[in-house]
Amino acid sequence: MQLVVVESPTKSRTISRFLGPNYQVLSSYGHVRDLPEDEFGVEVEKDFNPKYIIIPKAKKIVQFLKKEAEKAELVILSMDPDREGEAIAYHLTYLLNLNGQKPYQRIVFHEITKSAIEEALKNPRKIDLNLVDAQQARRILDRIVGYELSPFLWKKVARGLSAGRVQSVAVRLVVEREREIQNFIPQEYWQISAQLKKMAKNSSLPFEAILVKKDERTIPKLGIKTKKETDKIVKDLKGTEYKVINIEKKEVKRNPLPPFTTSTLQQEVWQRFRWPAKSTMQVAQQLYERGFITYHRTDSLNLSDLSLFAAKKFIIENYGKEYWAGFLKRYKARGRVQEAHEAIRPTYPSRTPESVKLDENSSRLYDLIWRRFIACQMSQAIFDSTTVDIAAKNPAPYRAEGSGAGYTFRATGQILKFDGFLKVYPLKYEETELPPLEINEILELIKLIPSQHFTQPPPRYNEASLIKALEENGIGRPSTYAPILSTIQERNYIEKDEQRRFQPTEIGMVVNDLLVNHFPEIVDTSFTARMEEDLDKIAGGEKKWVPIIKEFYEPFEENLQKKYQEVSKKDITEKPTEKICPKCGAPLLIRLGKYGRFYACSKFPKCKYTESLEKNTLGIKCPKCKKGKITEKRTRRGKIFYGCDQFPKCDFALWDKPTGEFCPKCDSLLVETKRKQIKCSSKECDFKVEK
Repeated sequence: MQLVVVESPTKSRTISRFLGPNYQVLSSYGHVRDLPEDEFGVEVEKDFNPKYIIIPKAKKIVQFLKKEAEKAELVILSMDPDREGEAIAYHLTYLLNLNGQKPYQRIVFHEITKSAIEEALKNPRKIDLNLVDAQQARRILDRIVGYELSPFLWKKVARGLSAGRVQSVAVRLVVEREREIQNFIPQEYWQISAQLKKMAKNSSLPFEAILVKKDERTIPKLGIKTKKETDKIVKDLKGTEYKVINIEKKEVKRNPLPPFTTSTLQQEVWQRFRWPAKSTMQVAQQLYERGFITYHRTDSLNLSDLSLFAAKKFIIENYGKEYWAGFLKRYKARGRVQEAHEAIRPTYPSRTPESVKLDENSSRLYDLIWRRFIACQMSQAIFDSTTVDIAAKNPAPYRAEGSGAGYTFRATGQILKFDGFLKVYPLKYEETELPPLEINEILELIKLIPSQHFTQPPPRYNEASLIKALEENGIGRPSTYAPILSTIQERNYIEKDEQRRFQPTEIGMVVNDLLVNHFPEIVDTSFTARMEEDLDKIAGGEKKWVPIIKEFYEPFEENLQKKYQEVSKKDITEKPTEKICPKCGAPLLIRLGKYGRFYACSKFPKCKYTESLEKNTLGIKCPKCKKGKITEKRTRRGKIFYGCDQFPKCDFALWDKPTGEFCPKCDSLLVETKRKQIKCSSKECDFKVEK
């Protein structure tokens, strides 16, 4: 009997279907060894030797796997084809005594199909120690930063805070975007459009043209700055003749998008379904382990010949030869990627979304992945584009000498001629039809439309745009985007606003500023990107891991010890006020805690009086004690709720935000839910209205 070990039960069940009775397929349930949680676990003086332990929750499964391995003729380690998978396989060789005492094989595949597994079994290898070293180096780097920098934050800011090598850079991006928004000064600009139509009676509907030139010079976007300038142009245009002076017609071709990588999949799913990256990866994991898609943690755009020919066959048979691109389209990713991996695609292109039975979320994601892959091998979409330039000037002989060429308006039209890949993968586009026009044709002006605009600040990041920024800056890798976003929210460093965009919390801004000022390399995007490149080079056998860690650790440790002496907690976390403690009469301070600022007695710990800041108080009288006011608060995990400021004397609390108004049915407080409904806070009352 041969024993095959994988990471997950779902994966083991899928693989079992393809292997005969001579194989036993078991799961390790993820990682089995790691650094200990209750100590540093890295022997710095011994070349950063990691002190691995069996993860407590993995002890039982390790014992079981040991027994089964002893009975097996051969152990086949079949973890995912990346650093984490290689590390799990490596730790199992140690725990199952496979280092020379028991024969083992390591196999890898990028899709869970019968042919892929059979091919992998024909081409076994040993553990790739370069990949293991890269994973180990990343783990030790993260442990150094987390284990050594977090206590510094506890001592200088607030207990319970933590720092992360990659997460802190992500927080910095959010903080810097927020400051950019806060410091943004809007600029006024105006746009002038003309509503025109053909002179003939019963002519087609009117169309719009935008003012683009004055005296043959292009007017830039912010070229018309004030109403005064706008009024002058409108006055100049009074009585002018509108004549067609140029018509340009051309075909515009739109290319299909490349197949998905981890990053682009997470971005697109957010744009279409509003799923957080964590949810996308959970559903993708299920699809991969059940054999529906290729490996979902990848930055490669590579596609196998087999999949390309299958896509060609499917497109021609189902849509017609004109819908196939005419050649096998191959895509190349930018930067340093693992080309041995493939892009995310369906394992069988002929398995349409309608033909598979999946739960709702899995079905939606599979449909998107399938369509994106099929579309990437289809022909371009073709649009007929028309651009018309219209001169607006006083007709001769009334035009004054030296007044120049006058003004030029431009109208554009676009009509879809051939849908191509859009047939399978619809994208947004606008169709604008212009009436048939001729050179020198005179048009009738219906009205001029001046409109005032203001430049807008850059938007806050959402799930999609933050992942894109991380990828563009070389921060993190396919497997880390989702954990990064989850971690910095769980740590209460960033939160989502009403539009589900990221904004930094107060504590997030304070921690970021502290790190930027005193540990600039830790939160420097280019430094973090170089570190990721070094990890890739370790994985490729181009660099050794110990010198990389040493180069980072020594200056970091020296700076850390210096900052313990230099940085004062009071300067960061305390601000004097004129308020007096109602309990002992001492001055109140504004203190910073893990979940924001609050009033606290300056005699702490002798006096433990605290009070919420006025900005957190909603001004609504507590309906329970009639004395306190409802205040925005946070749980220990950072979740917002609303409670009486007289706690612990009064324990009134709500998860949804009170509106300050009362239920017409039972007189309880009305609250606003996250779904923008107004409902009664009483569980016994069913009053509810859509906002």
